[in-house]
Amino acid sequence: MSVSTINKPIIGFSCGDINGIGIELIIKVLSDNKVLDFCTPVVFANNKVINFYRKSLPEVNLNFTSVKDSSKINHKQVNLFNCWEEDIAITPGEMNDIGGKYAVISLNVAAEALKAGKIDGLVTAPIHKKNIQTSDFKYTGHTPYLKNLFGVNDVVMLMTAENMKIGLLTEHVAVKEVAQHISKDKIISKLQLMNQSLKRDFCISKPKIAVLGLNPHAGDEGLIGKEEIEIIKPAIKEAKQKDIFCFGPYSADAFFARGQYEKFDAVLALYHDQGLIPFKSLSLGEGVNFTAGLKGVRTSPDHGTAFDIAGKGIADETSMRQALFSCIDIIYNRIEFDTQRVNPLRKLSKNVVANAVDEKIIED
Repeated sequence: MSVSTINKPIIGFSCGDINGIGIELIIKVLSDNKVLDFCTPVVFANNKVINFYRKSLPEVNLNFTSVKDSSKINHKQVNLFNCWEEDIAITPGEMNDIGGKYAVISLNVAAEALKAGKIDGLVTAPIHKKNIQTSDFKYTGHTPYLKNLFGVNDVVMLMTAENMKIGLLTEHVAVKEVAQHISKDKIISKLQLMNQSLKRDFCISKPKIAVLGLNPHAGDEGLIGKEEIEIIKPAIKEAKQKDIFCFGPYSADAFFARGQYEKFDAVLALYHDQGLIPFKSLSLGEGVNFTAGLKGVRTSPDHGTAFDIAGKGIADETSMRQALFSCIDIIYNRIEFDTQRVNPLRKLSKNVVANAVDEKIIED
């Protein structure tokens, strides 16, 4: 069942590391019954894990119904899809193999449901990149995992907030290896995906995208590195020829310090910290991680497992709530975008009819 056949979308939640703050955040967000006015939530986890954290939040009241079949989802209540039955040790604040194992189990079931169209969107709770590593799961995070699962050539890790959107050219790559991962084709690919996502997912008709430089002062005309001259500028030039409204490369420090990001709809940063440090500093705690380029809609809060405060009931759910409503917004934005392009004369026809009626009234 999809959003096209019901009045509100079905949004899945993967539970993340069971020893982190993910489940606490999900409980806090979904305990507000008003959420049910906007979506049908489905949490992919286990009864006992949810109850464990629910008991540590006595002031929070969460009611849910357990389901094992997506066709049995209750649209008037929070649903818990049981992904495993066995008892497991829950140790809040501890990074261990159990936390990683069941984070992956939840993610696998939830992501497959998204791919199959059984849910309309997916909000992923934080995982830890170290303890999820196994012989069957060798990804550095959600983004490359989802890229592989959906079988697409490229995706963009796009950090979004009301006041900015920042995409990453490279994601979880060691700093000493960043330069070798930068190419003209890769920059163009990311710009194409960002351009399309800004139009379809965020209703921006002609996106204006800034591209940051790799080196200090964007290379100072080749004095401090030649990537800007040899790779980045040619990529921007070619992207413009593909009708992408992009500019740069800009020196990252001055770009953010002088508020230049406010003049653009999005920014392409070349490596993780170049984009994430200003984003987390300036997004006012309401940042969301969105995977652009997937058929399904996936969002996530912009923070990690926070083991240091797990199980203490003090985690701030603001980013998780924003991730949920961003997911819902993007789903509806896509429907509107696609509907207009399936029948591009729809608006014109309505206007012609309206004008004809007006003229008839005037004639009469």
